[in-house]
Amino acid sequence: MRDDRQQKNNKYSAVFHAPFHPTSAPMYIAVLWQLVLGGLLVSVAAATPKRSRRQSGASNVPSQFVTTQNGKFVVNGSALKVVGTNAYWLHALNTDEDIDNTLASIAAVGIKVVRTWAFNDVNVIPQNGTWFQLVANGTTSVNTGPNGLQKLDTVVRLAEKHGILLHMALTNNWNPLPLVDGPDGFTRRDVTKGTNNKFPRNTLSNDYGGMDVYIREFNAPRKHDQFYVNETLINAFKNYTTQIVSRYVNSPAIFAWEIANDPRCNSTLPAASTCTTTTVTNWHSTIAQHVKSVDPNHLVSSGNQGFFCVDCPKLFPSTPTPPTPQVSSAPGTRRRGLPRFLTKARLLQDRTEALKKTRNLQKRSSPPAGGVKVRGRWVATPTRRQDDVGVGSAFDGSQGVDSEDILNIPEIGFGSFQLFPDQVSYGPVDPNLPAFNNTVQTGIDWIKRHAEAGLAAGKPVSLVGFGLVTQANLPFFVPFNTTVGPDQSTSSLSTRQDQQAIGVSDGQRDDAYSQWLNAGLLAGLSSMVQYQWSQGDLTEQDGTVVSSSQTETGVSSTVTGTGVSPNDGYGINGVGQVDAQDTISEASQAFGSDS
Repeated sequence: MRDDRQQKNNKYSAVFHAPFHPTSAPMYIAVLWQLVLGGLLVSVAAATPKRSRRQSGASNVPSQFVTTQNGKFVVNGSALKVVGTNAYWLHALNTDEDIDNTLASIAAVGIKVVRTWAFNDVNVIPQNGTWFQLVANGTTSVNTGPNGLQKLDTVVRLAEKHGILLHMALTNNWNPLPLVDGPDGFTRRDVTKGTNNKFPRNTLSNDYGGMDVYIREFNAPRKHDQFYVNETLINAFKNYTTQIVSRYVNSPAIFAWEIANDPRCNSTLPAASTCTTTTVTNWHSTIAQHVKSVDPNHLVSSGNQGFFCVDCPKLFPSTPTPPTPQVSSAPGTRRRGLPRFLTKARLLQDRTEALKKTRNLQKRSSPPAGGVKVRGRWVATPTRRQDDVGVGSAFDGSQGVDSEDILNIPEIGFGSFQLFPDQVSYGPVDPNLPAFNNTVQTGIDWIKRHAEAGLAAGKPVSLVGFGLVTQANLPFFVPFNTTVGPDQSTSSLSTRQDQQAIGVSDGQRDDAYSQWLNAGLLAGLSSMVQYQWSQGDLTEQDGTVVSSSQTETGVSSTVTGTGVSPNDGYGINGVGQVDAQDTISEASQAFGSDS
């Protein structure tokens, strides 16, 4: 029996440390099957945090709260390295029992970190369901009742019960209205049953309010960046964050505060031409200082997508702590000096080297299209030189985000970035690779760049959300700035910017997730959080996130007591959980062996 288990552990170790071959066919790795089902690997070098009285002023006393040291997360004096999951809808479930059962299911597969929303803004009080803050007619009012912050209290209390740490986001960049905004003003959302809403309120991750609610209701100029520069809106948001973070300042269940999900210049509302990376960075500094002044116990992160701004001036060019030494390069790779910031020259050089590598591999495996054979070697015939497309929107600062500059803000405890190739282009297409391999490789490159940025800044970096839409999830897929999915009768669903079809197979998703996790592990990421968890057997109530009758087919069951959690294209309701949980238990040991 011991020999059998040792053989399994060796198999998982080989999976996690196997190098990626860019021209190989998908590996269809079964070891990460639970990834698909919602269970994710977790490596915690420390024991589950225990409640203990924090001794202020004694820096040598291990803290019960998550802190950072030498570029790593630390809790109770030991390193913390995790793979977690997202459940943005957690506080919107209809009963405490549903929240308890969901967290129990998550904990049962070894997950210790859950990223979730700590906001739920409305501009009209709904008949049913949870809401935290009413933002209307230039005023705000926080709901501290049973369908308000007491629901968030329940989430925090039950997370502590199950040994789970909560990564809590304080607002959202996205809030498209299901009823179209009129030319003369904004139409209030009608949340009552029988209206023309495609989904019940809170079904989609972008339907919990956020920045644009403040802009609409405070009658500010209709520009998204007003949230970053308008003192009235800044103070209103500060007031909300004060009430949230002060409420849990002493809770060991809080992993960190996230200022906003995916903040950037543009959103449902356009930005003014004056919005730049410095606009968003300055706002981050202001809010991070405020949060830390209210809650010095917990870490603060950004939550941004991770966009770079190569060769841009930095507001925070110096890191508050010396950078940690560069980790050893992976076997077979060339080690080079670690740059302070990513430059255009470095980026283009890396892309050129990658293209040469894949082109040479392709030549050795098959003749190039249109090539001729010269002295036993295939030589490509002349082709039109590709146009210079620049560094791309993920690197040119056009999104209004410079993640390197934000990472260096003293009050920002660790870096954050996201990976959603179905919705964002992270680099040019490599013509030498199949479409799916392009998706995997651009994800690996994105992960490595952010791990390197963290090493340069001397801070941990977390991939706070990653996912791929599968073919089975196409009917549920809703991009982050819309309220409806792409039209399946048009080509918009079948192709995206890099010509990769939206909707991979289950095996391809498993393959991509395993290679991204492997890349993050080897590159030195401290946290990787899959998007998103799925939960069944939930209590249903009309007009809430889990409803017994919905106009959108397939979102949840129509049988009372069999409701499922929201799915905006990335959630999977699990099958075969017994075998999958055993797989996760053994794979977690292999992941943890590198801590």
